[in-house]
Amino acid sequence: MFKDKSLLITGGTGSFGNAVMERFLNSEIREIRIFSRDEKKQDDMRRKYKNDKLKFYIGDVRDLSSIKNAMNNVDYVFHAAALKQVPSCEFFPLEAVKTNVLGTENVLTAAIECGVKKVICLSTDKAAYPINAMGISKAMMEKVFVAKSKTVSPENTLICGTRYGNVMASRGSVIPLFIEQIKNGTPLTVTDPNMTRFLMSLEEAVELVVFAFQYAKAGDIMVQKSPASSIGDLAQALKELFHVDNEVKIIGTRHGEKKYETLLIKEEYAVAEDLGSYYRVPADHRDLNYEKYFEEGNQKLTKIEEYNSNNTKILTVSEIKEILLKIDYVQNELKKWRY
Repeated sequence: MFKDKSLLITGGTGSFGNAVMERFLNSEIREIRIFSRDEKKQDDMRRKYKNDKLKFYIGDVRDLSSIKNAMNNVDYVFHAAALKQVPSCEFFPLEAVKTNVLGTENVLTAAIECGVKKVICLSTDKAAYPINAMGISKAMMEKVFVAKSKTVSPENTLICGTRYGNVMASRGSVIPLFIEQIKNGTPLTVTDPNMTRFLMSLEEAVELVVFAFQYAKAGDIMVQKSPASSIGDLAQALKELFHVDNEVKIIGTRHGEKKYETLLIKEEYAVAEDLGSYYRVPADHRDLNYEKYFEEGNQKLTKIEEYNSNNTKILTVSEIKEILLKIDYVQNELKKWRY
């Protein structure tokens, strides 16, 4: 489906955008447009890849005109641009709204006007039962793309999304922090050793995007089934891989953090379609004429749990080590450590 097509990646200079770009760069795709506001990172990418398929566009999803300029003659859009750091969004919640909510509205408006065939919006497990500004803004982003998907024929522009857990070794995540602390010989700062998080590799997260491009319907949220780890076991696994015995210092749960994350809330799990390695959460297609829904409830909701990082498969320390050794970042850091 990607042969001779054009793909635009918003936030294309970020960890996720880079991974999506690399996944498609050596395919038969005609062109990949990198849209972001960071000219330094764009220049770094240009020098690193030196590939004529890559085209670079400076702009901001907050500015509708700049995203429109980049979207002419684009077939597919992967929307990854976002404010993602929990602390910064807590201090500047309106900035999170401007980028994550209003920016998404701009991307979708431009895509519809430019006749883009399919748009995939990137979300996070923090959007399920959100307690922090980042998660709340992402939850609103999901509401925006689901609502927007109902305003256009999917034959013209199909709008859907993906929701994923922690991407291992991505920028700002805990694995690089632990490795840096190991290298510096300082204590590993663990918020709560019993806190659990879903674990996904960047490659797995990108394959979820590809799966969504191929199989999602309008308004769908696609979710990959993922194992989870406790933070204490993750720290122990890294200590064993690096053959160190750094102290583990428990610092307590930080502002805006939950003890475990949820990929599907109970109401979504009740209607989710099991696709093997993935779940498909269809959009709620009720309209404002919903009188009948006051008379008939949904029995399923009383019989099912949510899907969270406590009731998925919990990895052992040995299993975590196996997964970590498959990550290029960890392998590279281990090589530096040994030599």
